[in-house]
Amino acid sequence: MFVDTDRPIADYAADARRVVDAEVSLPSGVRLEWVGQLKSLERAKKRLTLLVPVTLMLVLLLLYFSTQSVVETAIVILAVPFSLIGAVWLLYLLDYDLSIAVAVGFIALAGVAAETGVVMVMYLEHAWADRRRSAEAEGRTPTRRDLREAIVEGALLRLRPKLMTVITIIVGLLPIMWGSGTGSEVMRRIAAPMVGGMVSATVLTLVILPSMYLIVNGWRLQKA
Repeated sequence: MFVDTDRPIADYAADARRVVDAEVSLPSGVRLEWVGQLKSLERAKKRLTLLVPVTLMLVLLLLYFSTQSVVETAIVILAVPFSLIGAVWLLYLLDYDLSIAVAVGFIALAGVAAETGVVMVMYLEHAWADRRRSAEAEGRTPTRRDLREAIVEGALLRLRPKLMTVITIIVGLLPIMWGSGTGSEVMRRIAAPMVGGMVSATVLTLVILPSMYLIVNGWRLQKA
């Protein structure tokens, strides 16, 4: 029997299974199997339960190898969830349910946010290192004011490249969002988290990451 529904397949199947189990008794030798898109969804979920943790571990390792610092790696990872806020809001406005395609879009968004976050932290680190060397050359200890000025300098250097990255990604994905051909339903759900998330990822990179960097290194400076 074929069933079509406007509801999310997983929710509909869960309700249908409860009703069938409660009201239908199968004769001996007869079995009931749920197939079609539902079976594909279940297979994809099993793969994602394995792939998502592996992907996160690889991202953590790559971040650590790039920064050579546990603290800076933690700053980037803890800030990444802020980039997902725009994706969640756009999915809500478009009335898209959580699906495998949406999950793929979230994974891609998290990768882009982590990448831009690493670049921002590297800019901040280089600017702060230059300020420390300048202070030491003047025979004084670096102050919190030096740290703030270094953060402003590093963030400003990253402003233009970040805006170029965001505009390029959004402009490249908008045709997919407006597409209507074969497979467009799936592609739109992959692109939607990226489009919405890049807006909040911009705020993440230009505001939240520098703020977290200031808090952590300000604490280190005060402790020293």
